[in-house]
Amino acid sequence: MKHQVIQRVVTYSPSPSLSCSHFAPQAPQVALASTAGGTERSESSSKLLRGVHISAQLLEDFLQLAGANTSNDLETCGVLGAFLKEGTFYATTLVVPKQESTSSSCLAVNEEEIFAIQNERSLFPVGWIHTHPSQSCFMSSIDLHSQYSYQVMVPEAIAIVLAPTDKTRSYGIFRLTDSGGMSVLRECREDGFHQHNDPSDRTPLYEDCSHVYINPNLRFEIFDLRQ
Repeated sequence: MKHQVIQRVVTYSPSPSLSCSHFAPQAPQVALASTAGGTERSESSSKLLRGVHISAQLLEDFLQLAGANTSNDLETCGVLGAFLKEGTFYATTLVVPKQESTSSSCLAVNEEEIFAIQNERSLFPVGWIHTHPSQSCFMSSIDLHSQYSYQVMVPEAIAIVLAPTDKTRSYGIFRLTDSGGMSVLRECREDGFHQHNDPSDRTPLYEDCSHVYINPNLRFEIFDLRQ
């Protein structure tokens, strides 16, 4: 049996000596993620979900890794892996896969490399992150289908959109609504950019997450497989 060799560049935060620990201590600085300029949260289905902790530094580091693509008006995407401890998910691994990008889409290739890293660490695929280099902060129809594939596996899965040129909202942390968005996407057979029907219960297709916490103590590692 041949063993797959994955070429990867690994970075750690805050340092390699600390990255080995999967313990993410609770601290007073842990805070519910803000909507970053979005609308006020309404009654959200995500209130029933297990919490997801993520580091704000991870978002900053990803945006830096995406810098060259952003300058060339190309999207960049990454996949979040989390471990589950006492009913809470801690996002400790970001995989930036080989990918094909345009100004309005990003497709991961060689996805078996992502699965290999997550399986090595017994991580849950707790969501994904991508940039909108020249667009506003929202979820496109393609983004909604991508999110469905994560959320159908892990209900707590999140979609992080970073929009560095959006002057009113630089980032958003979203999920499909349980009653409306998940139902619509489950029945949709279209691909590419297209219009979705409004949910029959008149809820939005997606919403700001209310189960995500910014944890400054959270240690994480990034695997950049594009090298």
